[in-house]
Amino acid sequence: MSLKKISVMLLTLLLLPLSAEAGKKPSLEGAYTTLPGAEFKFDGKTVEVVEFLSFSCGTCYAFERSVPIIKGNFPKKIKWTIVPIYWGGKKGSLPAEAYLLAVEAGKGEKMKKALFQASMVDKLNITDVNVLERIAGRVGLGFDFSRKIRTGAKAGEVQKGLDLAKTYSINETPTLVIAGNVATNPHTAHHDLDQFRMNVITIIKSILK
Repeated sequence: MSLKKISVMLLTLLLLPLSAEAGKKPSLEGAYTTLPGAEFKFDGKTVEVVEFLSFSCGTCYAFERSVPIIKGNFPKKIKWTIVPIYWGGKKGSLPAEAYLLAVEAGKGEKMKKALFQASMVDKLNITDVNVLERIAGRVGLGFDFSRKIRTGAKAGEVQKGLDLAKTYSINETPTLVIAGNVATNPHTAHHDLDQFRMNVITIIKSILK
């Protein structure tokens, strides 16, 4: 066997433990539940956090203040994704659709803040398409948004989010799914959002260490 082949084999053997370690579930700290049927996913560098929220949820609105703090504890080590869901009738889908349309246009964060402002502070009916069009105009979205929100362009995507929440038995918002199968929500901290924020930080820290 040539020296080159031996070198390649040795390099492969050295890399195998690192690859296995990257996908290995660490000993986690904090209060959480493990989602049945879902796999733990961590590449050894970035922790994925999926937040299931509703724009009609006061606790979700209050939790918004904690999100930058959580991210700030782990600069460039968190990938945060929002899955907007809703409780109630069919029209409840519209704010979630509006958010996803804004994400597609690169204005997701602005739309999220505007929807919470309209719903929680201004007490507007964000299931009214006319209200949503006015909000969209303020965040820089125009005719294309109006056309898509009125034709249900994102209704299927919202339904997929609802189906995923059902699969995970999520019945409270906000719920965070961390690294694929680690779920936690404010109930684990007796609905104390400061304690909940600390719990999320504890979980992520235990994954990254």
